[in-house]
Amino acid sequence: MYVDLGNALDGQPRLTREALERLDDRVADAHERIDRGRTDAEHGYAALNLPDTVDTDAVRAAVADFDDPEAVLTVGIGGSALGAATLAEALGGDIDAYVLDNVDPAHVRSLLDSLSLSDTIVHVVSRSGTTAETLANFLVVREAMTDAGVDWTERTLVTTGAEGNLRSLAERHDLPALDVPAGVPGRFSALSTVALPVAALAGADLDALVAGARAEADRLTGSLFESPAYAYGAACYALERRGAGINAVMPYAESLEYFAEWFAQLWAESLGKDAVGQTPVRALGATDQHSQLQLYRAGPRDKLVTLVRPRERPEVPIPETDLDGLAYLGGESLGGLLDAEFEATEASLAAADCPNVRVEINRVDAHGVGELIYGMEAACVLYGELANVETFTQPAVEWGKRAARGLLGGGDFPEADAVGEKRHLLVE
Repeated sequence: MYVDLGNALDGQPRLTREALERLDDRVADAHERIDRGRTDAEHGYAALNLPDTVDTDAVRAAVADFDDPEAVLTVGIGGSALGAATLAEALGGDIDAYVLDNVDPAHVRSLLDSLSLSDTIVHVVSRSGTTAETLANFLVVREAMTDAGVDWTERTLVTTGAEGNLRSLAERHDLPALDVPAGVPGRFSALSTVALPVAALAGADLDALVAGARAEADRLTGSLFESPAYAYGAACYALERRGAGINAVMPYAESLEYFAEWFAQLWAESLGKDAVGQTPVRALGATDQHSQLQLYRAGPRDKLVTLVRPRERPEVPIPETDLDGLAYLGGESLGGLLDAEFEATEASLAAADCPNVRVEINRVDAHGVGELIYGMEAACVLYGELANVETFTQPAVEWGKRAARGLLGGGDFPEADAVGEKRHLLVE
């Protein structure tokens, strides 16, 4: 992974190289803390050990007996789904990948009606085995398979904790089951058993994915000027402290669109604590040059724009044309046009003094995606250390879970009482 901070300097909000050099001492201290956490496999920090601890052979064994499925359906929510979706979209393959990560009944029904369930593998993911949205969707999927005459027990893979409803279900029906890694929060689990089964079913090179992550891990040092991941995390932190409370992440590759979704959860859930944190915004280049870029360039000076692209991409030639004003496109390629759009956006933001950072990988392949995911996770952990927040907790999320469960009669939770306290100003 390559990170270019040049356009993040001397914009508005203003960040200077001298400020980064002063911050570098704190980066060194943070790196020591992260290193201790990794050595002791502490909760959260253990996620940065996944390149060395994930068992790719176990993942391949878990999916080995499924007979050339046409589709895989991940049933999970948040980190239990976004990592799988990111890998599936980025790496492609010979299988269609779908995700049920919401309980919108219209969407669930439409998706299930569109799938050939006899040719679909279901991967249900929940550490606790009690996640309401995940278990509700799985029960609906299981019933749909039964109604279609499909033996769901032959088409289901489970990833869960050592105990809980899903573990009991897997043991009762002899389902292939993988363990959620200990000490790894869901949003940091994309390089684990939580997401890798989908990549394995799609035929992705799991070892190359892990090797890419390991290569980025090897670049973590005590200086932001020597580590791309730390350079990004430190710059984001420094800019947020100076007023860039929004981070618009804009990949210039359609296959990385879900990566922006994954990044949004990673950044928001990890760093939004104690009235600090940077709000992630998802965009897609070049599409959102024709919409959101107007705001980034000419709106309030409260943004950092992160531009992500591969250095190499497949080429699709643009045919010659005699249409007036379009001859300049003939002989070019779609990839060349997309790169020109990228560089034009970058220059446009810089000319307007809007801080932006360029993040690149060599290619959108297993190695490159492994680098990108690991690098962003390490950047997030560093940011959390610098901001002095509890990076690996999500108390606001847990509050909402308890409130919803109480409303559904799943226990006596005082958070549910807050629903009745809603104020109304209804306009009809």
